[in-house]
Amino acid sequence: MNIELLNHQVLYDVHEQNIREYSEWIMSKVQQLNPAITWLELSLVLQDDTIRKLNNEWFQKDTVTDVISFAYTEPPATGEVIVNMQQAKEEGELRESPDRELALYIAHGCHHLMGAEDDTPERKKNMLKLENAWVEEAIRTLKPGPFFL
Repeated sequence: MNIELLNHQVLYDVHEQNIREYSEWIMSKVQQLNPAITWLELSLVLQDDTIRKLNNEWFQKDTVTDVISFAYTEPPATGEVIVNMQQAKEEGELRESPDRELALYIAHGCHHLMGAEDDTPERKKNMLKLENAWVEEAIRTLKPGPFFL
């Protein structure tokens, strides 16, 4: 799978190769949810709080968000995941770490590519449970990061 990384934020220096490797790994996990869809490419866009403008434009939600995903599943399947680096850094400093927070955002965005929805408390809980399991597995086996330099 080809991972195209577009860094559209200037607030933080990032380790692009580590982010790419983790994204490819997480997409292999996502792929297992529906083997009938073969993913050819993922465009991962690193954004800051200006993601709010995109969220408003595409979803009529005038709020900052952590991730936005677009899936194009007509063969060959491609996806675009836009992650909010600013939110990952700030929330991560309040939680476990910015790197883990970013890993969770990427997992969440990629999970959405497969049609997973978090529009109810139960669906959100189920999504986060699986995504946290993926992140924990990645930490044990892949040992990703650092993402933020």
